[in-house]
Amino acid sequence: MGVDYADLHDPNAEYTMRELSGETMGVTRDRGGGRDVEITDVQTTMVDGNFPWTLVRIYTDAGVTGTGEAYWGAGVPELIERMKPMIVGENPLDIDRLFEHLVQKMSGEGSVEGVTVTAISGIEVALHDLAGKILDVPAYQLLGGKYRDDVRVYCDCHTESEADPEACADEAERVVEELGYDALKFDLDVPSGLEKDRANRHLRPGEIRHKAEIVEKVTERVKDRADVAFDCHWTFSGGSAKRLADAIEEYDVWWLEDPVPPENLEVQEEVTKSTTTPITVGENRYRVTEERRLIENQAVDIVAPDLPKVGGMRETRKVADVANQYYVPVAMHNVSSPVATMASAHVAAAIPNSLAVEYHSYELGWWEDLVEEDVIEDGYITVPEQPGLGVTLDMDAVEEHMVDGETLFDEAVVSGGGE
Repeated sequence: MGVDYADLHDPNAEYTMRELSGETMGVTRDRGGGRDVEITDVQTTMVDGNFPWTLVRIYTDAGVTGTGEAYWGAGVPELIERMKPMIVGENPLDIDRLFEHLVQKMSGEGSVEGVTVTAISGIEVALHDLAGKILDVPAYQLLGGKYRDDVRVYCDCHTESEADPEACADEAERVVEELGYDALKFDLDVPSGLEKDRANRHLRPGEIRHKAEIVEKVTERVKDRADVAFDCHWTFSGGSAKRLADAIEEYDVWWLEDPVPPENLEVQEEVTKSTTTPITVGENRYRVTEERRLIENQAVDIVAPDLPKVGGMRETRKVADVANQYYVPVAMHNVSSPVATMASAHVAAAIPNSLAVEYHSYELGWWEDLVEEDVIEDGYITVPEQPGLGVTLDMDAVEEHMVDGETLFDEAVVSGGGE
């Protein structure tokens, strides 16, 4: 028999003030208008996509359900099960209080950053879907309305010969011409054949020339037909990152992403301020408290929070609000299924400073099969007007692609278009 994570002892509850439940806060007044709803259950199912996506479903006594998604990773379903008793019986419309309630209750278990925040994010996204259905409004309306009907998507591109500049250029042209995207991203942390040591983060001159050649070939091939970003995945030293950024300044680079590891803010700031190449960072920072430091120190030119990782939809909105005070655009990192991708689109619609939302699954032929609706068309997402997130899980597709040993969560009650 496995561990019952929902029934783990919580010693903090016995002697601390980390309790923001409705009962403790005295939030018990009748609301009327169909808004007196209680959460009855929380379930997860992990889908084996190009990442192991954790889908989250919240059930209520009104028969209405909300579907969300947490950033992929081991331990997330267990943490969500752990938090289930903390929100069962609560009114799902109190999204902000419930988020803070979970952060406070889980503070001893890592809700400052990391996988605990990821688990809370999945619940928070599901709450937005659920609240939208209860109130009969799309999720973007819960975030203040919208600036745009269609959200731009950038396609994270790959090829079997990722280190070959010409192969990358060929793929860039194919994605633009055949798939209709006008925004792309390629990896630069690819082997050049000139590496001497994988651990020291240092780039030799030949390695920099190789990466600059990838940038040159891709940008010259697509020219003004597409914007192109390049990702380094936190790989290089500060000095190497500065030399790389300098070497590609002459090309039309949309941004250079994560050139140095995320832990040292001072190094990140120094790299960003050393170059005119736009620098993008943010997917490995958690909650607005961490993203804020990047922005306020002007250590980024573009901030890239990952919505189902950073804290959810409202937290991403908070990051965007801080960024907007510094005139910093937002390009949301996203390696999710259609569920969290659509959640990102709702936030992108609701903030003024959105650049684009990432799409990382164009090589996965069944990505869009997970939901009944079309999601991306010609490089854009049309923001749904249906209540909640506006996507309906295809349960047959979910069951077909579940991680081995996973259990399918219960069917949802369809309410107002979407599950």
